[in-house]
Amino acid sequence: MDVYDVVVKLVGPIEPVGETNADNSRFSNIEEMTELVDRLVKDIADVARFNKDRGEYSMKRAGQHAHHFLLSLGMEDY
Repeated sequence: MDVYDVVVKLVGPIEPVGETNADNSRFSNIEEMTELVDRLVKDIADVARFNKDRGEYSMKRAGQHAHHFLLSLGMEDY
């Protein structure tokens, strides 16, 4: 089981099914999931912002990886 599987298991289903009670629960789940993603993206942006131009190879490597990931999401101004 990888991290994705653990998060999906913890949060629960997010896809609406057209039944009010189930969809209310799934709406809460998607709110939780989007809050998590927002926090993760902010963490990744911090790594990119503070490390992509560093002189130390290991820090620069992490920063550039984060930078390229954000660009792949269309986030040029992070």
